[in-house]
Amino acid sequence: MKLMGITEIKGKIILKSGLHVGAGDTEMRIGGTDNTVIKHPHTQEPYIPGSSLKGKVRSLLEMRTGLMVKTQGNPVSLKTLSDLDKQQKEDCEKILKIFGTSGADSKDLELMETIGPTRVSFADCSLNEDWKKKALENRWPLTEVKSENAINRIRGVAENPRFFERVPANAEFNFSVTLKQLGDEKDLLAFLLEGLRLLELDALGRSGSRGYGRIKLEFDDPHIRERFDNCLPFPSGG
Repeated sequence: MKLMGITEIKGKIILKSGLHVGAGDTEMRIGGTDNTVIKHPHTQEPYIPGSSLKGKVRSLLEMRTGLMVKTQGNPVSLKTLSDLDKQQKEDCEKILKIFGTSGADSKDLELMETIGPTRVSFADCSLNEDWKKKALENRWPLTEVKSENAINRIRGVAENPRFFERVPANAEFNFSVTLKQLGDEKDLLAFLLEGLRLLELDALGRSGSRGYGRIKLEFDDPHIRERFDNCLPFPSGG
């Protein structure tokens, strides 16, 4: 395999609703927030980990292709390639080429050589500098705390209150995704853009079903932007 080029997809993630990507706190504080968002350890500014973007885009593509059912929710692997119809096999190979295989697949050297190394790299997304400057000038908070509770259907009272930290709507983050091209693999870029379109149609982070994590993607490159705008992840258009 020969590296023929690297495509960089850059732009902004604009939050349409509050975003929660958890910090994974290991301790609870009395009177504190139950679930905090991940922040840079030095600046204490929220950011979006590249792993969160990569994992969500991959899972949405696996869901769309129907492969998630075959793997019982686990990420697709080289073993998934067996007993697939032609279209699903092509989609599975694209997913493995773009997002990579696990160390458990290393026993099948022939297939490993066919798939090759991981093509995509998602960078961590920091706050957009222009938006951050505007937020500081207007004294906008970089995070908010949203309270939630369950409602007892019979008694009509709130129960089990909990507090979630979120990055508020309208915040902007820079993003950068690079895709390696090994040989003649031009269709992988189109497949990756379909995954990003699915992300925009779905949600990022926690509690998407409750309105969290709705985003809009803006692209720096006008050619990439045009391809993304014309991208149809479903036969019906999505």
